[in-house]
Amino acid sequence: MKHALSDSDVRGQFAGHETFPLRLLWLKKAYDAVRDGAPSGTFQEQSAIARFGVGRNMAVSMRYWGLATSFFEEEGRVIRPTKLGDAILADNGYDPFLERAATVWLAHWGVASTPEWTTTAYFAFNVLSAIEFDTGNLIDELLALVKAKGWRATPNTLKRDVDVFLRSYVRRGGMTSDDAAEPLLAELGLIREARVGGWHEFVRGPKPTLPDGIFAYSLAEFWGARGGSSAITAEQICYAPGSPGRVFKLDEDSVVTRLMGIDEVTSGAWRWTDTAGLRQIQQLDDVEPLSLIAHAYGHNFNERVTI
Repeated sequence: MKHALSDSDVRGQFAGHETFPLRLLWLKKAYDAVRDGAPSGTFQEQSAIARFGVGRNMAVSMRYWGLATSFFEEEGRVIRPTKLGDAILADNGYDPFLERAATVWLAHWGVASTPEWTTTAYFAFNVLSAIEFDTGNLIDELLALVKAKGWRATPNTLKRDVDVFLRSYVRRGGMTSDDAAEPLLAELGLIREARVGGWHEFVRGPKPTLPDGIFAYSLAEFWGARGGSSAITAEQICYAPGSPGRVFKLDEDSVVTRLMGIDEVTSGAWRWTDTAGLRQIQQLDDVEPLSLIAHAYGHNFNERVTI
């Protein structure tokens, strides 16, 4: 279930990552540890150091990012893969070692489309209206949000969270050649340094490495969270908080181009219409969101990975 900042049960989450951005190999390592369900303490016990080959704080961060990306879920102190996590990360899944851009886009969608685990990322991608933003101003706006909502988070906590957010998404000059240690989400090139003084900018555009199947999957989740009406407008898909347009930083022309081809991606379950200036997608048949990602990995619609 996707949430929004206006939902009363959202409390704001600005910690849990132990100040580490998501790294390439973490999701598969964590998946193998919880594929059959495991106690949440699996990532906190002393044995986690040997199991995951990282320090204890990094192991805790692995758990956090697995939940934040929606590849894992936790219930009753047991953590296990979601259906999405199984489909992607199982040994016979679509992309167990995260070699495809499609998987990185899926991870970003999980992180930035809901504020439940990663409130800073959600706020930055979906609430900030300007293309450029200043680090200090972002912290101030988050602090104002915390006060307005009555959440508990100190300025130092917010500063650390914003730092992790930027290190997660911004490629730094002079990085080492150890790709496994580089932040996974920085591969997408969604945010870059704009000018000195802590200024950054979102990179809007067509996103050629974003497969149509991942775009369709995100649209299905966004659409479902809004009540599952029989039609949704192009404007909502482009500009509403939590929409594919906002989360993926797509310009309007790029969104519309993808929507015009959505019939093929969904085998006719969705149809693009443009009548009397009303541009929208109509749902003609039910769609299982998970089936849409098959298209992104070179499989047919509704073809499922055998887990």
